[in-house]
Amino acid sequence: MARRRMRGVKAKNSERQGEGGFTLMELMIVMAIIGILVSIAVPIYVRVVKSAKEAALREDLYTMRTAINSYTIDKEKAPQSLDDLVQSGYLKSIPVDPTTSRADTWMTGQSDTMIDINETEGGIDDVHSGSQGIANDGTTYNTW
Repeated sequence: MARRRMRGVKAKNSERQGEGGFTLMELMIVMAIIGILVSIAVPIYVRVVKSAKEAALREDLYTMRTAINSYTIDKEKAPQSLDDLVQSGYLKSIPVDPTTSRADTWMTGQSDTMIDINETEGGIDDVHSGSQGIANDGTTYNTW
């Protein structure tokens, strides 16, 4: 009985000798294909992420500008800081600038002209990103 078992083991081992792993050439071809696919995918991924950040920035700017206008019309004076918009409930919180990943980099604009006839006091009338980065359209984010 022990001999039969040994013969069975030998038979299995001899069958396995013909089976091999991948050759070096096969592995190199697979790695080359993976490299080509990655070199195509990474730039596309980077561009899509940048476009998504730009869309988020446009939305944040629109929301904050709308809140500034609403605050100015309702209170008959412009807000003195972005925090005034949060304190008065026009914004839940100051959004994080998607291009700088910080909420304290927003640049506010003030002008001497009043945006409403009933406005009694000037203050913030515009907001821009604090980023010096260049958008896909060639403009800098702080000019939006």
